Amino acid sequence: MTPQTDKKNMIIAIAISAAIIFGWQFFYEMPRQEKLRAAHDAQQAELAATQSANQAVSGATNNTPTTGTAATTTAPGDAGIGQQLPRADALAQSERVAIDAPKLTGSVALKGGRVDDLVLKNYRETVAPDSPNVVLLTPSNSLHGYIAETGWWAPAGIAVPNATTTWKADGAKLTQQTPLTLTWDNGAGLVFTRKISIDDGYMFKVEDSVANNGGASVSLSPYSRVARFGLPPSPSQTYVLHEGPMGVFDGKLNEEKYHSVKSHFEDAEGTEPKSMDFPSTGGWVGISDKYWLVAQVAPADAKLTAHYSYDPKFDSYQADYVADARDVAAGASASFTHQVFAGAKEVRLLENYRDNLNIPLFERAVDFGWFFFLTKPLHAFLDWIVRYIGNMGIAILILTVCVKAVMFPLANKSYASMNKMKALQPQMAALKEQYGEDKQRFQQEMMALYKKEKVNPAAGCLPIVVQIPVFYALYKVLYVTIDMRQAPFFGWIHDLSMPDPTSVLNLFGLIPWDPHLYMTMPIVGAALHLLSIGVWPLIMGVTMWLQMRLNPTPPDPVQAKMFAVMPFIFTFMLGSMPAGLVIYWAWNNTLSICQQKFIMYRHGTKPTPKQPKKA
Repeated sequence: MTPQTDKKNMIIAIAISAAIIFGWQFFYEMPRQEKLRAAHDAQQAELAATQSANQAVSGATNNTPTTGTAATTTAPGDAGIGQQLPRADALAQSERVAIDAPKLTGSVALKGGRVDDLVLKNYRETVAPDSPNVVLLTPSNSLHGYIAETGWWAPAGIAVPNATTTWKADGAKLTQQTPLTLTWDNGAGLVFTRKISIDDGYMFKVEDSVANNGGASVSLSPYSRVARFGLPPSPSQTYVLHEGPMGVFDGKLNEEKYHSVKSHFEDAEGTEPKSMDFPSTGGWVGISDKYWLVAQVAPADAKLTAHYSYDPKFDSYQADYVADARDVAAGASASFTHQVFAGAKEVRLLENYRDNLNIPLFERAVDFGWFFFLTKPLHAFLDWIVRYIGNMGIAILILTVCVKAVMFPLANKSYASMNKMKALQPQMAALKEQYGEDKQRFQQEMMALYKKEKVNPAAGCLPIVVQIPVFYALYKVLYVTIDMRQAPFFGWIHDLSMPDPTSVLNLFGLIPWDPHLYMTMPIVGAALHLLSIGVWPLIMGVTMWLQMRLNPTPPDPVQAKMFAVMPFIFTFMLGSMPAGLVIYWAWNNTLSICQQKFIMYRHGTKPTPKQPKKA
């Protein structure tokens, strides 16, 4: 290969790499950030709104789920979904009973008897002290409608509670100590009772019962559903994390992303959507966000059919289950107990519910990934460190040191093999000079050199391959668990789950100019977003470059030049990643450099002298 060809290949490789980075930023990252910012602004405006919208609401489709088909996502009396009233106005359309629990506040709508107003007490939208608390559930006719409800389905002709039903309450507030009981008489002999209680976490217990005071037997099927209108305000849209309907049926975890459910149900002809059915005994079903979960939990012995569904008419997603029918004879009664989880995906709390309430695989609502058998222990260890240290950033550094110590024997073999290869660099360079034009002869001579010096070029790869699942599991721990959210480090890092807020474009705050204000502009915004690199990504890039300088230079010049530009590529790629991940990567690179230096010292390896350039 001639020098001109080498230069040409290098230029092509750099151009392709730059095109990939620019394309990813322009076509994916910039639109995603713009959507997140717009959704956040809309949500903040909605939370601050105090005036009524004076809009007429219309609405109505049937709510009754049927066994084997998906429950429709709107109910009689639900406001027109497309109007998206301000949240305060939507809440005012029904009488309500307040909810005041240790971790939740909100209300139960007497119209419909559903939980459609929940706010998380312990979590805020941003790190600002006056930031609004996270709103989890909100009425179906408000912006980002999101509801949870239980009920009964019955054949035509039997009146059962629906979204227009106005229940009578026996109290003024639902607390941990005072459950709430709702009653409704259908006027035809059936009296429905709904008792709602809540624990000190995020779990509601809903006991639905019916007394048949009529003269004929009736057949009723209990159901429970969670429905979301539109996508969440800030979807992650990444393959690393699951967001969307999920559940556990007959002990097996099932996950479907929003786009896959939508593509399965969307029908251009406007016909009724088909269902995704999952027969099961017990289990749970719900909708998962990155940090939040709303799930319906059935009794362990209940025979049921769970469903995922999408309604293109209202752009609504639903996860529900319908249990087998109960025959209620005249003068008899029947009951069914649902549990509804609505809150933060705190791993220890989910594990407690799994063990104490017999909810299978409930902690798997946190997307631990394929290597969950590694991810869960790593998270447990990180959680243990945080309880003693009190700072998530320091805990990440300590965890990385511990992982490096455990993996030291494998890394030692890998680096030892690399150092042997590095020691052969002068001889390989001589072979390249002698047989550079004859690739086959060069390969033969190089293999003979390996055999003579007893060096296995693949020996350095296997230990690295073994380490990959461990580092991927650690990456998942730092990316998907709620422990990272709004966790501070030191200096300017106030939230480890967000990108480094500094920018090289304004000299890290020395120039009074905010480049983020212009990142929504076409082309220019993409370029600014690409170039807006913070301090920690730069530190990571430098440590990566220093580490790669210690590795042996690949014999292929094109491959060598590609390795040379990788630190720059990763610096730009990680510029928009959570700061916690960038800090972990930079610290891991630093430890690797120290480890390689130590192994080189033990093996007596000296730095490879730089070859003089030819005239």
